[in-house]
Amino acid sequence: MALINENYLKLKAGYLFPEIGRRVREYAQANPDKKIIRMGIGDVTQPLTSSILKAFHAGVEEMGNASTFKGYGPEQGYDFLREAIAKNDYQARGVDISADDIFVSDGSKCDTGNIQEIFGLDNKIGICDPVYPVYADTTVMSGKTGVCRENGYFDKIIYMPCNEANGFVPDLPAERPDLIFLCFPNNPTGTVATKEVLKKWVNYAIENKSIILYDAAYEAFITDDKIPHSIFEIEGAKKVAIEFRSFSKTAGFTGTRCAFTVIPSELMAYDSKGNSHQVKPLWMRRHTTKFNGVSYPVQQAAAAIYTEQGKKETKEVINFYLENAQIMIKSLTAAGFTVFGGVNAPYVWVKTKNNMKSWEFFDKLLIEINVVGTPGAGFGPSGEGYFRFSAFAERDNVEEAMQRITKLFAK
Repeated sequence: MALINENYLKLKAGYLFPEIGRRVREYAQANPDKKIIRMGIGDVTQPLTSSILKAFHAGVEEMGNASTFKGYGPEQGYDFLREAIAKNDYQARGVDISADDIFVSDGSKCDTGNIQEIFGLDNKIGICDPVYPVYADTTVMSGKTGVCRENGYFDKIIYMPCNEANGFVPDLPAERPDLIFLCFPNNPTGTVATKEVLKKWVNYAIENKSIILYDAAYEAFITDDKIPHSIFEIEGAKKVAIEFRSFSKTAGFTGTRCAFTVIPSELMAYDSKGNSHQVKPLWMRRHTTKFNGVSYPVQQAAAAIYTEQGKKETKEVINFYLENAQIMIKSLTAAGFTVFGGVNAPYVWVKTKNNMKSWEFFDKLLIEINVVGTPGAGFGPSGEGYFRFSAFAERDNVEEAMQRITKLFAK
């Protein structure tokens, strides 16, 4: 008799974004004449830039020539990409991260979910609420939780509420977590963490022998020079943190797939007897056992982001999305909404009107004006009453969506 992993039965609903897709798909099929503007799922709309595309093509051409053909590459990534990442994303900011600390992958979503495999089942996981659903769902799948309570919280997860009172930045938890998920710039609220905030968390992790799992997928959208792009800009972080980065939103790789995880040699975890062990070799073992690496042409395309022309082109695309966010902030504020985020991040976090529930607001926008966003409740119980709009859209669609919303709530 084949037995299932019963932890999957604890998950109470489908993953948020496929559920949004299902509702939109059913509405579109029933209303084929309606123009639906999608600003929910954070998928990019701008194409790969010319420098990236040129490098991509060159990599493909190499695969068609016997003298330059590549078979299996190093699972942790080719040196040319890892060295470019280390030099441009870390060393240029005064952070001592080497190429050997970097593991190239096909997505930070995969990495943030898979990372728990190298940690024991008895670890207590700290998760912000609201936050990217993958952290909680994969914690449940891994068997580290109990059942889901009526309030939407799973037993054995330490939830750290993020709300208007604390500026959507979590307070240090009263109960000690062993693994702490932090995401800045934050998805979904668009908030950022100052050096002072991150220093507080690093000190907490050092004191409690915890590990911070730091999702920095949106760091390229930071425009404030005072805001750190990496947790490793904080003294002591290399002893207590793992960082996840992605090219998906930075350079339009949502369909191309390339990301990386940074694990410094200084990072230690412990066995049941209290003996310390380097974390990096454990991830290396997992990574090389279960993953055969990102394709060579894709890594060549990713490396092009770090050329001078590539940096310029990427910044232009990021600025385009940030301009979309500003249009949304201005329009939604004028329409009487309370708005957060969208300054150092591509997401705009909106408080619904008249205490409307998040999914109720979703249905209202979809059915009445054919605009799609993301219900805040899908990111956790504390997201109820909020709504996320993504700036990853075409400019004319952003402007039209804002016009529709303004007209709807002017009634």
